[in-house]
Amino acid sequence: MAAIDDPLSCFKAYDIRGKLGDELNEHIAWCIGRAYAQIVKPKTVALGADVRATSEPLKLALALGLMAEGVAVIDLGMTGTEEVYFAAQHLAVDGAIEVTASHNPIDYNGMKLVRHNARPISGDTGLGDIKAAAAVLLAQPFPEQSYRQFCQQSAALAQEANLTSNGVLYRKLCILPAYTAHMLSYIDIKKLKPMRLVVNAGNGAAGHVIDAIEAIFQQQHIPLQFIKVHHQADATFPNGIPNPLLTQNRAITAAAVVENNADFGIAWDGDFDRCFLFDQQGSFIEGYYIVGLLAAAFLQKYPGQKVIHDPRLYWNTLAIARQHGGVAVMSKTGHAFIKERMRLEDAVYGGEMSAHHYFRDFAYCDSGMIPWLLIAELMSVTAKPLAVLVQDMIKAYPSSGELNFHIAQPQRAINLVRLRYISEAELVDHTDGLSMEMADWRFNIRCSNTENVLRLNVESKGEVLLMEQKTTEIVSILTEAE
Repeated sequence: MAAIDDPLSCFKAYDIRGKLGDELNEHIAWCIGRAYAQIVKPKTVALGADVRATSEPLKLALALGLMAEGVAVIDLGMTGTEEVYFAAQHLAVDGAIEVTASHNPIDYNGMKLVRHNARPISGDTGLGDIKAAAAVLLAQPFPEQSYRQFCQQSAALAQEANLTSNGVLYRKLCILPAYTAHMLSYIDIKKLKPMRLVVNAGNGAAGHVIDAIEAIFQQQHIPLQFIKVHHQADATFPNGIPNPLLTQNRAITAAAVVENNADFGIAWDGDFDRCFLFDQQGSFIEGYYIVGLLAAAFLQKYPGQKVIHDPRLYWNTLAIARQHGGVAVMSKTGHAFIKERMRLEDAVYGGEMSAHHYFRDFAYCDSGMIPWLLIAELMSVTAKPLAVLVQDMIKAYPSSGELNFHIAQPQRAINLVRLRYISEAELVDHTDGLSMEMADWRFNIRCSNTENVLRLNVESKGEVLLMEQKTTEIVSILTEAE
């Protein structure tokens, strides 16, 4: 239930996420559409939606709200988040919104909002103003009859067709060919060697993009074979919510890699702005080390440039930047914050250990398709398997992976951890939650911006046993705090 004193508790630090019903519904979506129009003042906005059953109704309510304020709408259909980011760069639009709850439970949904050229809208750059405007609009009744009529008209509208409502244009448009071509522009596909790749869309939105890329590879005789797992989009998520960051969700991809003798595996979350990689043995590669791998690749190509990282795990990223003459810059965790810092620093690349990867040439946005394409090209050019490419980084900076805790008083728990290690800490940082560095190990503990959980990450300098020991110590403190 939404808090009584905050009917728009779905507004978070850098996007919108809420439980369906009181926290997020068609009325609220309609108000958000109108509020976005009032604050951003666009002429045309592109909209997309993930595969969830509630995403299409919320998207159409959002469209109706935008059109009520005189804003033309381009409906992209079922998309991943980055397709909406691409639309904001590629089309003559003033902003874009993706309706998605990403990896949240099935009874949740949300929205990710950007301005022209995919500039993010977060709590620091207008999201609070949109919330305030939407709060005022909530007093107005939702136009149920107009909404039902609009839904019927939209359902009957052919692809690439238009309709006009009260003089405002609504158009359906498929940008998949242009988007796919842009994704492939990040590599030289002629360099790709024969490979077998397991691809797990998790019944989310990624499957249609893989199909489009596969068709291009076949036309150009590129020797990549896709082994598809949970490929078809399915709003019921029969195999669970797609979130490969959870260890229990990795087994199916790992097994498929081994069974099919694949070169590596890829799994995506629901809106596929994150991709997770598995080596040829089916071992999951922590996103932290993929950040290091891509940072090295970009700094080799662009010497002296900046790369952005989050505060959770970063010693390896710092080492990679020093090794290649680049500059590593810390940003607060979260896609909107990273993008803003990317633009401020004009960074060539940014990465979070949660498997978000950001690219300057993609309007500083995150993509779940560009990383695996770059990795496939890197493996082809170096003739090295993925496990070999990351093995030195894993050995030099072993990490715990992200551990999540449901704790009633998270700040009290964080303070207990701080008191335990403050006497030996060489550095204490509050960029995002609490980070403490000791001589040979460090940790970050923070409250999630999207879920009611406390997240812990621990790493050390070459000492696996030390990392494991300190992880166990902190887990014990957090468990007692519950």
